[in-house]
Amino acid sequence: MTSALSPSSGLPGTRPAAAAVGTAPEAAAPSRSGILRGITVEWPAVPDTQGLLEYLVRDDVLCWVRREGGLAGFGEVARFTASGPDRFQQAAAWWRGLQTGADIDNQVGGPGTGPVAFGSFAFSYTSAHSSRLVVPEVLVGLDGDRAWLTYLTYDGDAHLSAATAEAALAAWVEEISVERSPDPADSLVPGQVSEQAYMEAVAAGVERIQAGQLSKLVVARDVVANLSTPIATAQVLRELAARYTDCWTYSVDGLIGSTPEMLIKVENNVARARVLAGTLDRSRTQNQAGESDTDYAQRVLAGSEKQRREHQIAIDSLTRKLEPFTTAMTSHSEPFVLELPNVWHLASDVSAELAHDGGQPPSSLELAEAVHPTAAVCGTPTEVAGALIRELEQMDRGPYAGPVGWTDSAGNGEWGIALRGAVVESPQQVRLYAGCGVVDGSDPQAELAETWAKFRPMIEALGLRR
Repeated sequence: MTSALSPSSGLPGTRPAAAAVGTAPEAAAPSRSGILRGITVEWPAVPDTQGLLEYLVRDDVLCWVRREGGLAGFGEVARFTASGPDRFQQAAAWWRGLQTGADIDNQVGGPGTGPVAFGSFAFSYTSAHSSRLVVPEVLVGLDGDRAWLTYLTYDGDAHLSAATAEAALAAWVEEISVERSPDPADSLVPGQVSEQAYMEAVAAGVERIQAGQLSKLVVARDVVANLSTPIATAQVLRELAARYTDCWTYSVDGLIGSTPEMLIKVENNVARARVLAGTLDRSRTQNQAGESDTDYAQRVLAGSEKQRREHQIAIDSLTRKLEPFTTAMTSHSEPFVLELPNVWHLASDVSAELAHDGGQPPSSLELAEAVHPTAAVCGTPTEVAGALIRELEQMDRGPYAGPVGWTDSAGNGEWGIALRGAVVESPQQVRLYAGCGVVDGSDPQAELAETWAKFRPMIEALGLRR
């Protein structure tokens, strides 16, 4: 069954692996009966200095954090997993059903209040990795001066008040993770795709582009971090959130990272996205003209026909898929340079008024399905690029480059693209992913070097050396 929202959701993505590659251990779904009950109250106890970073203290925390704001969740009252081409639709139906008859005392209101589900979705419907939604028992939210605390339960006898919510939070955060020091025994080894195989895949992709089969292809690879002692996930998240403040730091069930790319954000019937395509590695460039970093990056990136062409393809891909759900759409006439600690990107922000025809406008989860995958992580045309990814990459991307984020009961939400991240496969093994856009003129060695630049945030946060 193909989604009515997204004709391309049947994308023949990556080849299914014999075993689930990049899959975090599945947690058993809680056994629940009755109706979901909950309370959301104002929460003045968020620290002024580091905001939600102060709550990234458990290795099993669920989070979506940017510039000290966002959401942090603890525990679990409900979970849903699915795979295949209907994974988004099944998740959306489960989420609606979970809230049927729910008794929620929301004293705050607004996006991110009341019941919230954190989620991650496999890049491809062929993936062995299960897509999932996880609803935390306790949620702390921070948005500017607005802070709130939500507590959810299936206990019909539980007394719901600000005091019970505070007690539930205290019970979860009293146990904090142990910090970890780098160890010379830690190692970084090739994953399923070797450096040579990656360069050969890029070269093959360029040949197909030059033959006129497609305009752009995104080719990815993986590396594996083997740690001498168990990963301190909370420590990694704090490192990422503190260093990459313009990115969205995420943690959902073993999928962790800090993405610079917003696939879709929905707030009060307005959709927004941030599109990135065009990359310059800050560690491998030398500014000899005496320009500022921003001017230098603008000249090199915006002055490159290859980089601008790759960026325009990504913008066109998103806006074409989003347009059927909107009444008006705006975007930058010229891309701007997004400066991150490891790279510069060409970036464009898109904003759109959602159409609703007197009914309910599409939710963030529905729009995530509609616009995934964009050319920024797949290529164009989508179907051709997806088939070629399956042929050339020879790995299961799992949740890499799939939507990751959250949704609330009103349809608001934020779904980023799971980039600059990794999957915790076991306490001492972490799989990192990175990919690059390939167009006519792409050089395999340069694309390989770009993947190392994109691995760098996770490598440094894990305390590894390449």
